[in-house]
Amino acid sequence: MSQGRKQTILVVDDSEMNRSILADMLGDEYEIIEVEDGAEAVGAIQKYGPQLSLILLDIVMPRLDGFGVLEMMNEKHWIEEVPVIMISAESGSSHVERAYSLGVTDFISRPFDALIVHRRVVNTVLLYAKQKKLTDMVADQMYEKEQRSSLMIDILSHIVEFRNGESGLHVRNVHGLTELLLQRLVQKTDQYNLSGEDISLISTVSALHDIGKIAIDDKILNKPGRLTDEEFAIMKTHSLIGAELLENLPMYQDEPLVRMAYEICRWHHERYDGRGYPDGLKGEEIPISAQVVALADVYDALTSERVYKKAIPHEKAVAMILDGQCGAFNPLVLECLMDIADTIPEEIKKSGSNNVDKRKIRNLTEEMLQHKETSASERTLQLLEHERMKYRFFAAMSQEIQFEYMLSPSMLTLSAWGADKLGLAETITNPLFDRSVRKLLDLKDWRGLQKALKQSTPAKPEIRYDCKLKLEDEPRWFRIVARATWSSDEPPCFTGALGKAIDIHDSRVKLDTLERLASHDPLTGLLNHATAKQRIIDRLEERRDGKFALVIFDLDRFKSANDEFGHSFGDQVLIHVSEKLKQSIRSGDIAARVGGDEFLIFLEYKGELEAVIRRIFTGFAGSYENFPISLSMGVAEAEVIGTDYDALFHAADQALYSVKRSGRGRYCFYNDSMNQMFSVISRIDGSTDEVAEETIEQGGRKE
Repeated sequence: MSQGRKQTILVVDDSEMNRSILADMLGDEYEIIEVEDGAEAVGAIQKYGPQLSLILLDIVMPRLDGFGVLEMMNEKHWIEEVPVIMISAESGSSHVERAYSLGVTDFISRPFDALIVHRRVVNTVLLYAKQKKLTDMVADQMYEKEQRSSLMIDILSHIVEFRNGESGLHVRNVHGLTELLLQRLVQKTDQYNLSGEDISLISTVSALHDIGKIAIDDKILNKPGRLTDEEFAIMKTHSLIGAELLENLPMYQDEPLVRMAYEICRWHHERYDGRGYPDGLKGEEIPISAQVVALADVYDALTSERVYKKAIPHEKAVAMILDGQCGAFNPLVLECLMDIADTIPEEIKKSGSNNVDKRKIRNLTEEMLQHKETSASERTLQLLEHERMKYRFFAAMSQEIQFEYMLSPSMLTLSAWGADKLGLAETITNPLFDRSVRKLLDLKDWRGLQKALKQSTPAKPEIRYDCKLKLEDEPRWFRIVARATWSSDEPPCFTGALGKAIDIHDSRVKLDTLERLASHDPLTGLLNHATAKQRIIDRLEERRDGKFALVIFDLDRFKSANDEFGHSFGDQVLIHVSEKLKQSIRSGDIAARVGGDEFLIFLEYKGELEAVIRRIFTGFAGSYENFPISLSMGVAEAEVIGTDYDALFHAADQALYSVKRSGRGRYCFYNDSMNQMFSVISRIDGSTDEVAEETIEQGGRKE
């Protein structure tokens, strides 16, 4: 911008009156561009770009509001180039906070005060002008430093190339091709996590790849013909010699440049198939820096003239490398070579100009100054990085699935080990709607976990929840230990949670096994009497308005099964009866082996109880290996006896005794008075004797 030319301000407001007022306030000092909505504002920013010194932006506008413009500016990174002052009558804290979070520099409320508007506009424009000047100054300093560093490396590498009888352009060519390959590599994959700084560093130190050749005899280095096996063995030592030179430096061992140079010197002659030297590394055992420099080195060796060979044309050199005639390389790096093959000669010619790219330096400087690097000291950043490294290390070592969940924006972040264990990405947006996340937990457990978190409080934010997670469709028990996070508002609002999921499957299975052994009969697998009693008491307490019955039955003439066929046979009969029992009851009923050949059933019913009892009773009809199965059964109703377990059990036992006394093979309901008991005694075949008929006439129930 030439001296004397006015700086440009873009005014975005749907009110012509507001635009006119601002233009009158600022028009003498600044060039004013007016637009009436957010969509026009985006077009103006695209058109004028860096020419804009400031944007005055309204919030409420048709088509696209001020927040929409800010979101677009953030997406396109325009907010880093042009400052924005928000103008609006909406002065609520939520609007102001959102505006600042989207990068605005200041906020001006309507109605306008001319003095305040003028002062804030001038301050903002001056601040950004100073920042741009600072950016230029830092860029110039970095440029000069980069030039000096590059010059020193060039001189050192040129000494090596001079002894080797090679052109000094070799170092420049390797540098240029290394940079081209790395730039293409990061476009194709994020596998190697290379930053712009990493690419610059690798490209720079590639110049030192053959530094070990200073220790090789000139006669071998400059021999015009083919090397003998002994001479080639000596030549190959240059990679180890170069690495040792760097390793034995008395200082700078912690410098990234030295570490990277060591990798490249030692391993740039390794090959992807493991047939290189000096260590025979294979595949990704070779650092990506050495892999790329190796390919660049081979390409330039082919296309350059040497004392022992003529230069090979570019197309033939590329074909030879892709054909595997020059050793094995990473297939992904070879793809990069193919992608850029047409541009290599021209780009390498540019890289030989010995000029550091000043535009790249400026971009790097702007990136540093416009982000948070300027607000934290290098020591603070190092400490933060150290803490992050420790967190990742301990998270992996603990083998726990560590997580953080944010409610707004909805996001789940997992530790690297945890994400790998669950087969998920480390960061998942809208996790509750993500299929891969939802299938980890049953719906019941999702609701249980959400309920536990919502029932926490700022005073008691910790929760524990045991559930099964499906890993590769195989459910395993995990304990989720989490701490709910709350806002500082009044009243506080739930904002998310952080915690971990610990695999407790083995211990839970052992515990369940022990609990089952303690609560179940080992022969039949039914509940034992003590466990059944407690469950029945709990059920009676929980559902006081329910209709319940307790049934006790035993096997008729079971002693004869043991006496005639042995106790092993008797055990099989009991197992057979228990299986029949499991088939005859519903999922909510309770069944137990009381002891010996005596069993218990506790059931809840809604309709006619006798129909239920008859169905269960007749379900046992038949035999086991020619041994006839016959039952005697006593039934006690809670409506008659009450809900005291011991009273119910005693009543059912009395009813059972009444059946046994009258001939077995029947069932009997307990009445208030066993002296005037009403009972329906039915044989398994359905016949009724005279005693039963007489009892019915006295007021009992008919079948």
